[in-house]
Amino acid sequence: MTITAEAVVSDEKRHVTISSWKTPIIFGLFTVLFALLPLLAPREGDSTFRLVRSASAVIQLPEVVIPATPTAWACVVLLAAVTIVSIIWTRAHRRLPLWLTVVYAVFLMIGFLSWAAAGGTLPMIGLLGGALALATPLIFGALGGVIGERVGVVNIAIEAQLLAGAFLAAVVGSATGSPWAGLVAAMVAGALVSSVLAVFAITYFVNQIIVGVVLNVLVAGLTTFLYRQVLNPNDAALNSPPLFPELPIPVLSEIPVLGPVLFRQTIIVYLMYVTVFLVWFGLYRTRWGLRLRAVGEHPQAADTVGIKVVSTRYWNVILAGAIAGMGGAFYTLVTNPQFGREMTAGAGYIALAAVIFGKWDPIRATLAALLFGFATNLQGVLSVIGSPVPSQFMLMLPYIVTIFAVAGLVGRSRPPAASGEPYIKS
Repeated sequence: MTITAEAVVSDEKRHVTISSWKTPIIFGLFTVLFALLPLLAPREGDSTFRLVRSASAVIQLPEVVIPATPTAWACVVLLAAVTIVSIIWTRAHRRLPLWLTVVYAVFLMIGFLSWAAAGGTLPMIGLLGGALALATPLIFGALGGVIGERVGVVNIAIEAQLLAGAFLAAVVGSATGSPWAGLVAAMVAGALVSSVLAVFAITYFVNQIIVGVVLNVLVAGLTTFLYRQVLNPNDAALNSPPLFPELPIPVLSEIPVLGPVLFRQTIIVYLMYVTVFLVWFGLYRTRWGLRLRAVGEHPQAADTVGIKVVSTRYWNVILAGAIAGMGGAFYTLVTNPQFGREMTAGAGYIALAAVIFGKWDPIRATLAALLFGFATNLQGVLSVIGSPVPSQFMLMLPYIVTIFAVAGLVGRSRPPAASGEPYIKS
């Protein structure tokens, strides 16, 4: 019998329909919790949603003014309806589609924002644009994490790759006066960090979690030392990189609401769009992706059909580091004109959480990273408009959701079978 690479990963597509009540239970729980807001703390006044950035916009949209408490109650009804639909489909042994969860999340967010912004004006362009900016490095890091784990190596060192990318982007960008050179240097920095991870994890079979944590600490200490000893005394020459300019895409950038958010960005954000598509397409539609997934699911079977397990893991871990390094460049070439000590502030760990929350899928991981970025930016916006919601609660929310995801309460969350397992050829 001939074994093919397709057979190695066919178990990913083969599934038995099992009635799982986890998602309906979570829907019902959040619906009840949200209903307590207008019930116990009704808010007077209207919520105003501003849909344009400035008065100079080509297409002007009126502000949307809605009553806070009635809108919240309407969303409670809609959330209850979605919950009932999920119960009916689960009883019928139907798999709940992703779009149903998205619809539920949209209703929940509309209701929460209308309640929280009562008596104030919520700038939607700033809210969504800021969320995308905060999520961009997380998305690059999450994509690196997806590739690493899909090929069988747990990439705990995402934080180190982001930080190394930010550091080298600042140095090279400042020395050359070119942000493009800084971007390439950031990719090289991320690849170098992941090369160290690959050597110890793949060749010497060292525990991947330990290697990743050590790399995070090592890069944090090394960049802090170089920042103090090299960058600070030579700030103008080595820590003043030019920033990528904003590049509005004609026509698309004038689309109301989404245009300024998605198409009035820098080149790194546009590269992020392309990278998400390429990773998704390559992972599920190419021979490269088939072999990568085969190595991550069953390396011994992949070796049997002629796939070089060690080299496949090496090259893909290095590629994952280069992609994460691009996310590090975003910090020093877009948002901040110089490198700061430990400026990534744990973004690599958040990206790793997005990988788990996204079930090791590039699209889902991207959506999870956007959730983190949105929650982080929302707490700042709500504090500015004087919302009674504690900012600490908004920062805590995505982590709570991630805990539910990791615990399996929002559906099956199974990592690649050989993730974290060294391959010793027998």
